Amino acid sequence: MEGMPGLQSIYARSDDIVSREIEGEVIIVPLVAGIGDAEDELYTLNETGKAIWNRLDGKKTLQDIAKELAAEFDAPLQEIETDVAGLVNELVKRKMLVEK
Repeated sequence: MEGMPGLQSIYARSDDIVSREIEGEVIIVPLVAGIGDAEDELYTLNETGKAIWNRLDGKKTLQDIAKELAAEFDAPLQEIETDVAGLVNELVKRKMLVEK
């Protein structure tokens, strides 16, 4: 998992985006140029992404988030940790999350 965020890391949403939940989907809108991909203006998250996104509060570690989700969804912790780290890695690359 080289390049992936550490599970002890804490992330929060960037001030350069806004997000809203509309009809059960999380929509992320970049507020400044250079966020995300040039072709895309809006980003949506699936149910798993939404569950992770809603917990990225700048206070919990990624491991804390993974433990909550593993308990909530009765899923293997290691699998959830991989999913959390993968999504966070992608959102950091797109400058939608910042490390605290």
